[in-house]
Amino acid sequence: MASQAANLWVLLGLGLAGILLMTRKLKKAIREDFGAFVEKLQLLPPPQPAPPKAPHPLTGLTFAVSDVFEIDGHVTGFGHPDWARTHEAATGTSPVVSTLVEGGATCIGKTVVDELAYGISGESKHYGTPTNPAAHTRVPGGSSSGAAVAVAANLVDFSLGIDTVGGIRIPAGFCGVIGFRPSHGAVSHLGYTSVSRTLDTVGWFAKDHNILRRVGHVLLQLPYAVQRSPRQIIIADDCFQLGKIPADRLVQVVIKSTEKVFGRQVLKHENIGDYLSSKVPSLREYQRKKTNGQSKTSSQRLLANVMQFIRRHEFRHAHEEWINSVKPVLDPFTSSALHELPDTADLDSEYCRSIRNEMRSAINSLLKDDGILVIPTTVDPPPKLGSKEILSEEFQTSAFGLLSIASISGCCQVTVPLGLHDKCPVSVSLIARHGGDRFLLDTLHSMYGTLQEQADVATKSKVPKNAVSKEQAAESAKEKGNQAYKDKQWQKAIGFYTDAIKLCDDTPTYFSNRAAAYLEVGSFVQAEADCTKAITLDKKNVKAYLRRGTAREMLGYYKEAIEDFRYALVLEPTNKRASQSADRLRKLFPV
Repeated sequence: MASQAANLWVLLGLGLAGILLMTRKLKKAIREDFGAFVEKLQLLPPPQPAPPKAPHPLTGLTFAVSDVFEIDGHVTGFGHPDWARTHEAATGTSPVVSTLVEGGATCIGKTVVDELAYGISGESKHYGTPTNPAAHTRVPGGSSSGAAVAVAANLVDFSLGIDTVGGIRIPAGFCGVIGFRPSHGAVSHLGYTSVSRTLDTVGWFAKDHNILRRVGHVLLQLPYAVQRSPRQIIIADDCFQLGKIPADRLVQVVIKSTEKVFGRQVLKHENIGDYLSSKVPSLREYQRKKTNGQSKTSSQRLLANVMQFIRRHEFRHAHEEWINSVKPVLDPFTSSALHELPDTADLDSEYCRSIRNEMRSAINSLLKDDGILVIPTTVDPPPKLGSKEILSEEFQTSAFGLLSIASISGCCQVTVPLGLHDKCPVSVSLIARHGGDRFLLDTLHSMYGTLQEQADVATKSKVPKNAVSKEQAAESAKEKGNQAYKDKQWQKAIGFYTDAIKLCDDTPTYFSNRAAAYLEVGSFVQAEADCTKAITLDKKNVKAYLRRGTAREMLGYYKEAIEDFRYALVLEPTNKRASQSADRLRKLFPV
């Protein structure tokens, strides 16, 4: 019996050892590769220049490129073995890749992309789906899945990909890394296989915001310039209400970070759907043509449809001959998407051109040279591997509605990770006007550390549900007050602002806004008191100084009014109202 028991323990021990060994082997396989690469190679930088010249700006960094970029002597796979089989090796290297190598970085390989770089899930039946390092059971996102995974797994310092309808932004959000989509046309379009020529941009991933910025300076060829701070950070409230990711947490992280870095006075809120509906008339014309005026659709949903049409139309124009001649076996979703082109394609193209031009004008007008728009990167967390969720019309339309803002306008966008929710990465995106790439990189550089601090606090803290609802209710009351003010219903506006203050008495905007309404009804003492409270909470609140100056002028406190207008000018030297008011009072009452 003792001998049998001993044998049993030996067998059990061997079994457990085998399981442990297999587990270690599996973990080792994931750690080493994560399925990110389709090919390993090495492109070495040139020797360092002799002193006193500065070393190359990217010295010591490694990077990978998505398998859409040409590298001399290597075949571009474009996410499909039939493409690789029917194309010769490249006879030159993409200018973008060459610029990075000449800048001191070492390229170590090519990474997996979705089939024909067309999907957004990051799943590949041809080369295997790269493992999402941040959530192993979730999709990595595409089309530049391998490039994002290589960065997330610390296999490289940065990587290159293509963003057409989200190919950089989606995998950055799903894998918890930073992803930058530059302004359309800001980076060379030569030397890679295009998906959609008017939507494609060369983008890049990094974990370190300093590396992201260094790469940007090299690729965008940015000369030295003084860093500028944003004068408005606009939160697209309607966009944060679209999906399953907790909007309140993300918005509060952005708000608190903005207040800490730039001050509360730069924060603004906007319903971006309503704004675009009023500023992009061709979008409504397009809807009326498609539905004969029978249904109403949100601006984001319309933009999603327009963006998908453009991608489909331009992809077929570029690659239809190859598809018809080679007849590759395509994923059913890709195949059906490519064949859904309507007979009215030429007419639709005309509308799309108008929509694109109006979109760029609208976003540029909203943001000007010093504004940032904040939206969620995606509306939902990364779907589970093998699920059909990411292929559903609901998921795609919601996701593309957000992604279309930058894709159609051509503006630049950066995806910023903000920790985890339910063990999945979550993120927000910052958008700047077309051509505002340096400004966007600088803003990220200023905010990134504080955003991560606030995200960490939000993740660890157990905030009571009623505390979040108070903030929501206060913001709702403020928005109602704003509308009443626009409608010149002053007393009603005062009531709403008072409700907001009762809920959250530490927000200077509520006091400053109520002061504006008090001024309209001649309650100057109350207006002065509210402005003083707003300034106590935020010493850089320009509007509060202007309104207090007005109230003090009406109360006969001319010296104090001049001081308020002068200080508003210190904070905002180009403010005409402050300048004119101060000059007028100085002439009337020399001090």
